[in-house]
Formats: sequence, C-alpha cells, structure tokens
Amino acid sequence: MLPWVTVPAGLLEVLWVCRGAFTAPGFATFVALVTGALGAVGPRTVTAGLADRVHWSRAHRFFSHTKWDVDTVGLCLARLVVAVFVAAGAPIVVAVDDTLLHRYGRLVYGAAWQHDGSAKGRDGIGRGNCFVVAGLVVDVPFMGRGVLLPVLVRLHVPKQTSSKTEQARQMVNLLARAFAGRTVHVVADALYRGPAWRNLPADVTFTTRLHAKAVLYAPPPPPTGRRGHPAWKGARLGTPAQIAATTTWRTATVACYGQVRQVLLAEIGCRWWGSLHRTPVRLVLVRDPTGARPDLALITTDPHSPAEAIVARYADRWSIEQTIKDGKDLLGVGDAQNRLPKAVARTAPLMFLTLTILVCWYARVGNAETDLTTRRELARWYRHKEHISVTDLLIAFRSAGPE
Repeated sequence: MLPWVTVPAGLLEVLWVCRGAFTAPGFATFVALVTGALGAVGPRTVTAGLADRVHWSRAHRFFSHTKWDVDTVGLCLARLVVAVFVAAGAPIVVAVDDTLLHRYGRLVYGAAWQHDGSAKGRDGIGRGNCFVVAGLVVDVPFMGRGVLLPVLVRLHVPKQTSSKTEQARQMVNLLARAFAGRTVHVVADALYRGPAWRNLPADVTFTTRLHAKAVLYAPPPPPTGRRGHPAWKGARLGTPAQIAATTTWRTATVACYGQVRQVLLAEIGCRWWGSLHRTPVRLVLVRDPTGARPDLALITTDPHSPAEAIVARYADRWSIEQTIKDGKDLLGVGDAQNRLPKAVARTAPLMFLTLTILVCWYARVGNAETDLTTRRELARWYRHKEHISVTDLLIAFRSAGPE
C-alpha cells in the first residue's frame, strides 16, 4: 500500500481508525506525514516523511487543497482514546486552552498581534497564529500521570472567527454529540468564562476558576404568588473573598498536581449572573491551612460531584499546559512555514494530533518496563525515573521495527 514509506509496527492499526476521513491517496499521504513527523530527528518541515520518496508538493497540497476535515480526524482519534484509556461508562474530562504559534510573515493567513501567555515583558503579546485546543484528560498508566491528548484544534483569527470561548464551546458540542449518553466534564481557566457556556446539555458540565471581582447571588427565592415575574436571582452574596470571610470551612483531603494534600473546603449553591445568568452553579472555595497560597475559588455547573472531585478535576487541567509545551518542544508544532488559509488551519492541528497518535501507538505495542530498564542503564544517575516520558515514546517509535 505504501511502497515509498516504512511504517513502524502497530502504527497502521492506530491510523486506520481515521481511514474514513480520507480518500485512498490522502490516507497514504496522511500515514507518511505522521510517520515522518514522529520519526524526524532534525528540522521538522511540512515534507517530513516524504523527502526523497515522492515530490515535495504532495505534502503541501495535502494541507492546502486535499479534501479532508481536521475535526473528523480528531473525533476518530477521540473515540480511540476513550476506548483505550477510559473505563466503560466513566465520565469524560475535556480541557480547553489556547496557544500562540509565532509567525511573522505578512502573507501568513491569520497571523496577528494577540495575547501570548509565554511572552516576556509587561505587554504579554506576540505575533502569530492562535489555536484553541480541546483534549481528553486521561490516566495513562505507563506515564504515571493524567495526560491531555489533543483531539480538536481550531485556528482563531481575531475579528474574523468566533471568540476563543465560543470556539471552545463548539468543540465541546462536537465531543458531546460524539459521546452521547456519556457525562462530559469540561474544565478551563478563568479566561474562558462567558455566556458561551449557558444552556449546556444535561450531561455536560463546566468548571473554571472564578475571577476575583466576580459577584455571586443566592438562588432565586420561591414564588411569592404576587403579580409580576418571579425573581431570577436571590440576594447578593458578594465576591469570593467576601463569601470566604463569612463561610464555614471543613477539612478535606484532595489529590491534585501529583500530591495528596490537606486543605480547607467550603461550597455554596449560587448564581453567577454576570457570566452564566440563570444557570445553577456551585462555588467551591479552597484554602491552604498554612496560608502559603491564596484562596482558590472555583465555579462549576456540576451539581453532584463532591467538592474534592471538583478540585482534583480542575487541577488536571494543568496537563494541557504540558501537552502544549511537549507539542512545541518535541513534536515541532508551529515549525511548519506554510501560509495559505487551509494549510495554516490544518497543519498545526495535525501536528498536535500526532501526540495522541503516539500515545495510542505506545499503548498498543510499547513495553514500558523494557524501555525504563534501558533508560536507567544509559543514564545511571537518573535513578528516580519511574515512568515513561514523551521523549521515551519518541525514542521507542524511532527504534521500532517496520510493519
């Protein structure tokens, strides 16, 4: 099928779940590009995996003109991730965030000066393409931690596309439809608050950090029987700090950021009128008993999960930061120098998806114990290493025998 590319054993079985998203020639190019992207040890270009085998224009046309949809590919991989790493019937945790890939050419589609979370200096802006990333947070046994595996990625163009929050909601809607009947918990940082999260489906919840100046209200009182519309909200409760000053705290044990800690928790049912309007929400306050950290205020539409689970779920959101870093540093996300609209909108998302493909491939054919033993023999001073890293996954991929 692919006489001009050598595919590592087991990779074709993983990629075959995406076969319906491509034509036969397109799928062959897709397999070659994924193999080249994960196997490249030098500069990561658009043509990685095709050089010296077929004409370089085949790779460029795959991104700029070939008929395929990145959302379709992502949903195919999402179903594979859930089948491999999520227990049957268990809730699915989705984290959303965005990142800026630096591009400076005047002809690069969508490049603009915009917020850059990694920028140095007081301005906090950079020029490039911004992508909103939605991924599944799963426990990967051989990595020993919660890992976010990207599945849906959207290009954000200021003043042309929807807002980042609205794009995140659109991707969550796709995942909710793909996993109808399963509970989907969405977590995001404070920048993703807004009206876009109103009217969520019954099996979808949203959790985020509350802004320090946000004002909360009590639930609406029961109807009085008098003329006029019943009240939509109750008495003003105040800001998180004002509520924390008068609330009752309890001691609890939470697992977050790889540690089990004792904290003080408080929770209250309320309304976040300025953002979620009439949606019933719960405020979860977290306080460090030692006073070493400031209080954390979380807001969630989840009416049932314990407060400890809400805190742990929000802490798992941090895995998206590590995924974005690994994508840029190890997988070459953002290195491609194409500029046409479709090419820009599809190249970086596909590169993000290669991490998901890599982890699923290793779960199928990898041997963590053997790879750890080899790593310890090569680096005897690295004695505390107990789990596989993304770098180890790439080494295993590049060392794997052919299909």
